[in-house]
Amino acid sequence: MEEKHLAHARELIARSFVMDAHFDLAMDMDDRREQGARHVYTDRHDEKIRAGGWKCLVSSLFIHSWQLPEMALRKALDQISAVMAEAEEQGNKIAVCTTMKEVDAANASGRVGILLSFEGLEPLGNDLSLLRIFHALGVRAVGIAWSRRNYAADGCFFSPRREGRRGGLTDFGVAVVEEAERLGMLLDISHLNDEGVADVAAIALKPFIASHSNCRALVPVMRNLTDEQIKLVADRGGVIGMNGTSAFVSGDARDDIGCAELCCHIDHIVRLVGDDHVGLGLDCCDRLADFHKSPPNLPSYDTVRDHGMLPDLVAELIARGYADESIQKILGGNFRRVYEEVVG
Repeated sequence: MEEKHLAHARELIARSFVMDAHFDLAMDMDDRREQGARHVYTDRHDEKIRAGGWKCLVSSLFIHSWQLPEMALRKALDQISAVMAEAEEQGNKIAVCTTMKEVDAANASGRVGILLSFEGLEPLGNDLSLLRIFHALGVRAVGIAWSRRNYAADGCFFSPRREGRRGGLTDFGVAVVEEAERLGMLLDISHLNDEGVADVAAIALKPFIASHSNCRALVPVMRNLTDEQIKLVADRGGVIGMNGTSAFVSGDARDDIGCAELCCHIDHIVRLVGDDHVGLGLDCCDRLADFHKSPPNLPSYDTVRDHGMLPDLVAELIARGYADESIQKILGGNFRRVYEEVVG
């Protein structure tokens, strides 16, 4: 990458709102704190996140499959508690936020804003009343499913496997969609199967997002979105966050896939629906893989190796001729718009 593009990228990042719509931060904090670690954010993440110029991270509440079903609710609460404890211990580094105004206030004091999101509704079981409790605890986005079945919906697998008849949203899933919108929680279709995506589009009244999904037209895996699904998200005013996992970027589980390949997915969405509907949901996993049990058969090679590599991604967009205004939308402006509209 030419140094002039990297210099431009760093300058542009410094004057932009930069947001990652999906990162398993709460899981990492909780799992490590359970083993006695403290200051997980400072020791493992802060340097890279500040080097990349990130202003806001959406932390998923992800429950390992081996913790289901009995531990789902407890582990989700543990993860929220871990984020709160880390913010309290390292009050000059991060702040747990529920609105963009709170994120702005955190940024003004030199802190990174952390928003919370479900990645799968297993913590609710089939108890809709718990959604209100999680909202009160600060959760503001609802990833309806991970890549497995829960009471609300069927997820999509990472690669084809033998399965029975697939379903879309259940009656409980429909109730979740309606209650989430009433509470002011943003719906997220990443990991939903095609039937579930169609149901959300038919039922939801507000914009919804795909926090970390790429383009199936480029890489035909179920975790990526079809052109029709991308148009559904865009037509409702939503945003698709680019996922950096190599298997979804190139179709190959290789460690030499980089920013150029990821930018091809950005190009595809911009050509299809414009630059108002693409953002970043990098799902950085490489720095977590040394400790956590990865899902079976899921390679965790990241095309953007860590959050500190953001200038390389931006430099690639600059080299492709993207205007500063378009890049700022991709960096975080688009996700900010949707969060402000739905969440506040």
